[in-house]
Parts: sequence; structure tokens; C-alpha cells
Amino acid sequence: MIFSENLSEFGITPGQYGVLACLWKDETLTPKEIANILRVENSTISGVLDRMQKRGLIDRILDPNNRRSIRVKPTAAGMAIKEPVQKRIEELNDMVFKDFKPEEREELLNLLTRIGKVCAADLKEGK
Repeated sequence: MIFSENLSEFGITPGQYGVLACLWKDETLTPKEIANILRVENSTISGVLDRMQKRGLIDRILDPNNRRSIRVKPTAAGMAIKEPVQKRIEELNDMVFKDFKPEEREELLNLLTRIGKVCAADLKEGK
């Protein structure tokens, strides 16, 4: 709830933040690559991308190396919110982890990363 409320100040949803975070890191990705990174179905990402494109946060462009493939990139509007959104995310993380010792925070993040890898492997195998 806190996450959604804070992101709504920037006019984005948590799902849209996930897409933008991917694009802020890698600049252009295919919809399938975004879905894989976020571990969601292709059909789910398609709807999110449609809404983001209508809002002017992303563009879909033809892949210059494969004209049958579409790539997604952030627009100037999508890039303009990068710094304030990332700052807010850091503030939220600090708030959530305020009662954790640094080593506890690191251990939790390591455990969550391991869980993510197991889930990703299961998805890859079709489980």
C-alpha cells in the first residue's frame, strides 16, 4: 500500500515502476525480456506497456537488427522521473529496514535472491 501510494505521486503503478526500472538499467529491451526479468506473463506485460505508451512513458520501436521484433525504450518523460522515483524508493527501503541491522538486511536480501533464482529456474522448466 505504501509503495503504491508513493509511486502514485509520480503517476505510475508498481508494475510500471518495474518496467521503468528495467529500462533505466538496460535502455531498450523486448517485451519478452521485460516479462522474464519481472517474472510475469507476456500477456500481462503487454497490457502494462500499452498503458505506459498511452501515458507517454515508453515507446515501442522496431529492432534495427530484426525488423520483426519490437523493442521498448523509455521516452524523455519516462527518463525525467528516474531520479525522483529512485530517491523515493531508497527512502521507502530505508523506512522498511530501519529496525534491521546491516547484516540482517544483507542476509534477508541474499535469501530473497536465492528464492528468486529457484522460482526463475522453475519457471524456465515450466513448473
